[in-house]
Amino acid sequence: MNKKDLSESDICDKFIRPAMEKAGWDGMVQVYREFPLRAGRVVIRGRRAKRDTSTVLRADYALFFKPNIPLAVVEAKDNNHAMGAGMAQAINYAQLLDVPFSFASNGDGFVFRDATLRDGVLERNLALDEFPSPTELWARYCASKGWTPEVRQVTEHDYAPAKTPRYYQLNAINRTVEAVARGQNRALLVMATGTGKTYTAFQIIWRLWKSGAKKRILFLADRNILIDQTMVNDFRPFKGAMAKLSPHAKGVEVVDSQGKTTVEDVDLAINRATKQVNKSYEIYLSLYQAVSGTEEDRNIYKQFSPDFFDLIIIDECHRGSAAEDSAWRDILSYFSTATQIGLTATPKETADVSNTDYFGEPVYTYSLRQGIEDGYLAPYKVIRVDLDKDAFGWRPPEGMTDKLGNVIEDRVYTGADMNRKLVLERRDEVVATKITQYLKATNRYDKTIVFCEDIEHAARMRQALTNANADLCATQPNYVVQITGDNPEGKRELDNFIDPEKTYPVVATTSKLMSTGVDAQTCKLIVLDQNIKSMTLFKQIIGRGTRLREDLGKSWFTILDFKRATELFADPAFDGDPVQVYEPGPDQPVEPPQPPEPPQGGADGLPGAQPVGPGPLIGGNDGLAEPRKYIVGGSVNVAVARERVQYLNADGKLVTDSLRDYTRINLGKAYDSLDGFLQAWNSAERKAALIEELEARGVFLEALADEVGKDFDPFDLLLHVAYDQPPLTRRERAQRVKKRNVFTQYGPVARQVLETLLDKYADEGITTIESDAVLRVQPFTDLGSPVELIRSFGGRPQYLKALATLERELYAPPQA
Repeated sequence: MNKKDLSESDICDKFIRPAMEKAGWDGMVQVYREFPLRAGRVVIRGRRAKRDTSTVLRADYALFFKPNIPLAVVEAKDNNHAMGAGMAQAINYAQLLDVPFSFASNGDGFVFRDATLRDGVLERNLALDEFPSPTELWARYCASKGWTPEVRQVTEHDYAPAKTPRYYQLNAINRTVEAVARGQNRALLVMATGTGKTYTAFQIIWRLWKSGAKKRILFLADRNILIDQTMVNDFRPFKGAMAKLSPHAKGVEVVDSQGKTTVEDVDLAINRATKQVNKSYEIYLSLYQAVSGTEEDRNIYKQFSPDFFDLIIIDECHRGSAAEDSAWRDILSYFSTATQIGLTATPKETADVSNTDYFGEPVYTYSLRQGIEDGYLAPYKVIRVDLDKDAFGWRPPEGMTDKLGNVIEDRVYTGADMNRKLVLERRDEVVATKITQYLKATNRYDKTIVFCEDIEHAARMRQALTNANADLCATQPNYVVQITGDNPEGKRELDNFIDPEKTYPVVATTSKLMSTGVDAQTCKLIVLDQNIKSMTLFKQIIGRGTRLREDLGKSWFTILDFKRATELFADPAFDGDPVQVYEPGPDQPVEPPQPPEPPQGGADGLPGAQPVGPGPLIGGNDGLAEPRKYIVGGSVNVAVARERVQYLNADGKLVTDSLRDYTRINLGKAYDSLDGFLQAWNSAERKAALIEELEARGVFLEALADEVGKDFDPFDLLLHVAYDQPPLTRRERAQRVKKRNVFTQYGPVARQVLETLLDKYADEGITTIESDAVLRVQPFTDLGSPVELIRSFGGRPQYLKALATLERELYAPPQA
């Protein structure tokens, strides 16, 4: 067979792979075909989500020196392309995999790109039998890094036999191991919440431990559940060499692949009676509070000599280790000779606290934005609700007293004051009602976290939500729970809340406790009723929803914002924009369309916002000082004030134009005139493909349809909004075609099919009737099987021609 007639897959099998294997590449462990890089961004369409297949990236071949140690990528094309036609793709994939070697081939030979410039030549052509061996490429790679034999011994060590890391996890592991092998004693790894920091940490520890570079290791975290779940999940291969640095035994629930739950004990390193530490283990896991709180706690870590540990991994390192006077900075100072690696999604950088000051610049960063783009994190949309008293302010009548008899200070109270200086009980009711409306419109059993101003606010919100959901809470009291630091009963429900197998609790009210370190995998709604000024806190809160669990029905999540906290999206320090932002008006449903705008001034980005004092205290006035909060009952009404919609365009930038203006501008860029749009529409073989292309460019058809409020075809929506043309409904278009009686040449069955297609169009739209599956559903199945119906036209080509005629008639201009 002529090589020109072979497919790309044939070229790979007959020429490219044999050339690599002849050069010494082991096809079983070193050569990975169709190696996944990006899973494809999840795109939200109204209440549905799907993966954008155009953003999926797979390397034709990824070449590994050892398992999970990538060296090169190979991009193949069929023989009708030039030999180097795939080089641009190969370079892109090589950059993602963080490797210097790229190959392109059409089966005649290879174009080899060596970014190490070892021979002073960037690209050269190679014959099929000149493909370099694994040893040759590894030598080039190590030479370019300047690695000594000692560094090579560490970096060459295999990973743990577990799941294959994603490309960014490979990069994070390799960069960190390399830094440690080179002798760097402080390192920072920044990875967005939900991207597998703990698994990455495990692989780093495994390689350093197994290679002998680090022999005694301490892993610090700030939540008991993180330690326990880490020990029985990601760190399981360390069992026998690993112990928890705690005297308190607790069984950990483990769910196997069949869904069966068992309780597993973990080894404890501290004798409960004597408080003496067992120093025979090599890997210790501990809460930082457990070894740094009281003097007795500090004595625990001081039982170790200062040079006992070679390596310390600090999870969520933004929470304390960066501050010089923090309680657990003492631990790091005590073990100062150990290599210390900080893990965080949100490095803290303030005048007083700096992660990079302590750990140095990150050795690797994988952002929320990148995680969403790659399809490994859940995208989200934002519903913004401005309440009238927050946005426009409230001033008490002269001499007005609150529920406790305190005279309310005469000034304007705005959003920054709510639940800090002023409690409006009706406000809690409105917020609870809006949350409940959203859940009823979507799914009342979607896991929801409500972030409140403080513990007392969380308690009030729990009650308001319980009343708003009385029909469920009457029989299921744990439908809504308060999970705060002072609430032992609620804290015990935290494990149930984050367990995907447990239905209850559904709604959790909290203040700070659940803002970090809580792996709420199925959380679909995050409610912001808290003044948030810290970018670190904001990112942590958003991170509670970014876990992508398509297997559990979670492809995206929603942020319901009552405090304009999402104005932080406009901050350059934020790195993951929302899909859409929607601000419903007073009488509108709490279910979207779309993303944010610049602050309007004031202490919290609200008009006229006033600085507020410290901490809450509810109680009567003892005559010595003003109360810190005024509590106003039902005498002051609160209502939704206004609506505004914002969108992300195709480039991921926030658009502040109105939806109609934005559509008009965007379509004007795509088509130079109305005639240009009409020509493109009428010449499209499949209208569904053109609609997908428009949506990919950022034309929000579903949101536009919601705003216009009628069952218009996308064609009419765009004509009406962008070109000011009078629109027709789908039903009107279908009726026009029926009146024209244009299908007389077809037999009775074929005419029935076409009449039914018109009815289907009127009900569901153009994309439905273009689908190959349409003939397999009612009412078509009453007319005959799909084969019989297509045969009534004379065959598939004739059926498709009739469908094209039907579409042409649907979109024909009105007859004079």
